[in-house]
Amino acid sequence: MYDPSQLRTFLAVAQTLSFTQAARRLGLRQSTVSQHVRRLEDATGRQLFTRDTHSVELTEDGEAMLGFARRLLDVQEQATAFFTGTRLRGRLRFGASEDFVLTRLTEILESFRYDHPEVDLELTVELSGTLHEQLAAGKLDLVLAKRRPEDPRGELVRHDRLVWIGAERLHLDPDRPVPLIVYPPPGISRALALEALERQGRSWRIACTSGSLNGLIAAAQAGLGVMAHSRGLIPPGLVRVPERAGLPELGEVDFVLLHGRRRRAAQGAADALAAAILGGGDRLRRG
Repeated sequence: MYDPSQLRTFLAVAQTLSFTQAARRLGLRQSTVSQHVRRLEDATGRQLFTRDTHSVELTEDGEAMLGFARRLLDVQEQATAFFTGTRLRGRLRFGASEDFVLTRLTEILESFRYDHPEVDLELTVELSGTLHEQLAAGKLDLVLAKRRPEDPRGELVRHDRLVWIGAERLHLDPDRPVPLIVYPPPGISRALALEALERQGRSWRIACTSGSLNGLIAAAQAGLGVMAHSRGLIPPGLVRVPERAGLPELGEVDFVLLHGRRRRAAQGAADALAAAILGGGDRLRRG
């Protein structure tokens, strides 16, 4: 038997790749987080993370534990909901960033609909910047999106690094402007890419603009240029641009959950979906 509290802690560390961030999310001391992970490793007889003073990474056994931990907690939550007789109702307006189109977010939403059939879930898929605007305008109840590095708002779901990606055979001429494939404003990855190139003093041109991730992928696969994208969400058919291309570092990016102005009818459903996303954050990778 695996302790549910240890499994939740394990998932929080796996999603944030940080013992400190996991402790903040769970409201625990960092020493308690370390203790939970150590006890789970003792229970499995396997090392789940490799860690040093600078980074935390999942081992192969840790990757395997992700699916097991999520399924175990899912079953426990379903049993709890069944026997406590909690039935959520109402309309929930949920916004998700384009970044998650190619992930298994649909599985989280499907499980939520199964557990809460009387909630009318309305999904909006948009650019992160647009979702922030709609949330501020009261048009959404819950948002899963990127945030800018200086923005402290939101509950951390996933921490990642932005990288340059493109077609495998793409060649960048150092004497010509960098051809960019970007979302339209107010796309956050677009803004971070332009800021990084401006800081480096590197000239650039817009080769393709699309509000659809599939549109950007098609342009990149055709070799039209490069795009800034989350390292853990690189689409099939595209690769990281090698360092020899001389493109600037793009920095880190956080994906967060943000609640809108609380509508009483949506509060319970928003809290339940937020908990499901936090618990199933390992699904928010390409696959």
